[in-house]
Formats: sequence, structure tokens, C-alpha cells
Amino acid sequence: MSAKPVLYILPGLLCDGSIFEAQKRDLADICEVRTPHFGGFDSIVAMAQSVIDDAPPKFSLAGFSMGGRVALQVMRLAGERVERLCLFDTGATAEPAGGAEKRKVVVDLANKKGMEALAAVWLPPMLAPSRRKDAAFQKPLIDMIRRFSPEDHEKQIKALVERPDATPLLATIRCPAMVICGAQDEWSTPAQHKEMADAIPGSRLEIIEGAGHFVSVEQPQEFTRLMREFMTMGAN
Repeated sequence: MSAKPVLYILPGLLCDGSIFEAQKRDLADICEVRTPHFGGFDSIVAMAQSVIDDAPPKFSLAGFSMGGRVALQVMRLAGERVERLCLFDTGATAEPAGGAEKRKVVVDLANKKGMEALAAVWLPPMLAPSRRKDAAFQKPLIDMIRRFSPEDHEKQIKALVERPDATPLLATIRCPAMVICGAQDEWSTPAQHKEMADAIPGSRLEIIEGAGHFVSVEQPQEFTRLMREFMTMGAN
């Protein structure tokens, strides 16, 4: 068992721990940051159970995008073990009508043309406008996406399409909570995050300027600052 508090930062679709390297490094003095890998999973419930099985009796939880859905499922299954919860650039609702058909288009693209072709279409709109033509900035993210196979992608899409609606759960959360969003996130909007924050009793909403969906790498210093404050929430 870690001598320091444990913080799980749960990655999103086609993401791994590489996008949280700054937080692993810069928060090491106050906590142990763990970043699970969800490659090969095809269920949000299974992803959540893998976190629960790995975790110490008490831990903190921050979920990004798909990882936010996983974090909410962890709350549903083992919420009494979570000391504090952060949801960032994510959502709580079930897949909307027509969502599965839209996602099938990108699944077919990856299956037919490969992960680099998928990255070229999928990644830029996720970023703040100033980053969308920045090849040097995007390269590590594209490399990360290429580490996943089309099969991994299809399984994670299946998990998202079949995800449970976690909206009713928000009002039942009693641990300290923070909700974070990039100001220019057009995929999971600030307005959507305000709705989640309003639904979670006593939660704190933070909007990070100059960031789109990938706040941990678009504005790493500001995101790390907020994670440091997050890890003190509820402390006596």
C-alpha cells in the first residue's frame, strides 16, 4: 500500500498515461498518481471494476472524457471508498440518439485506413483552435493514438455507446468534488460541465482558458495547479 494518498487519473478514449506525465511528476510530493490503461476493455463497468480491484481502501479519483464515465461508475459501485472526485472534459449522460451511427463512421475509418488516418480526423477538433494546425504539439498525441489498435478503438467505442446514464448519480455524490473544463472544449462544453457541477452538491467548477478537450497537455501547469488544490479538498 502506498504511503502517500493515491490519485487515479482515468484516461479517455484512445488515451494512456502519457498525457498525465506532467501531473505524475509535479504531484509526486503530495500523492501517488496512477493512470490505468483501458486498452482491450469493451465495457465502462469492466473498466471501473478494474480500478476498484487495484485500488487501496481509500483513494481519490479524477476522470477525463471516457475516464469520467468510468469514474462515475466507480462512484456507483464503490463510492464509499472515494475520498474526492474530479470530473474533467467529460459528461454524465447516456449516448444520445444517433450517437452510435456517428461513432460507426470513425470505427469504419480506423478499421479501413488505420489509426493515423483516424487521428488526422478525430484529434484536431478536440483541441483549442490555436493548436489545430500545430504539428509539433499534436505529434505525441498522434503517437499515443497509434499505440492503440483498431480493435481497441472499436471496443472502447462499444463501451461508450452502451454506457449507463450517470446523471441521476450526480445528486447523490457526497465527497468533495471538482469539475474542470477547457474553455474551448467543443466536444464536452463548459455549459455541460456547469450543469454537472450544479447537480453535485457543494462541487467546485473551474474553466481553464486556452484549452480545448485535452486540458492536461494543452495547459499542464494550470491543470496541475488545480489538481494540487483538488488533493487538499476535504482535508482536516
